[in-house]
Amino acid sequence: MTIHRIRLSKMQKIVNVLAVASSVVSLAVVGSGLYVYVNRASIIDGVKSQVMEAVTGSFGGAAGLGGDSLPLGSNDLASPKAPPQASLPVPNSPL
Repeated sequence: MTIHRIRLSKMQKIVNVLAVASSVVSLAVVGSGLYVYVNRASIIDGVKSQVMEAVTGSFGGAAGLGGDSLPLGSNDLASPKAPPQASLPVPNSPL
């Protein structure tokens, strides 16, 4: 009977270690979920500010939006001495 008690005590130790490990993982999941729930507003604000910084950074910052770095419109594209375009004659259509 001592052999069975030794085997049972080893098995009991393994079961206890698994139970403690499972409890630690469960508490970690609940704790992290609670942390995210409590701090959700600051997390959202942080993500919004990072997105806005990334978007405005591609334009060269907020100061570069009205600067000389952007084209002004179609006047920049047309050549100043472009000849007038001739209109094509429209054929008379018989009715």
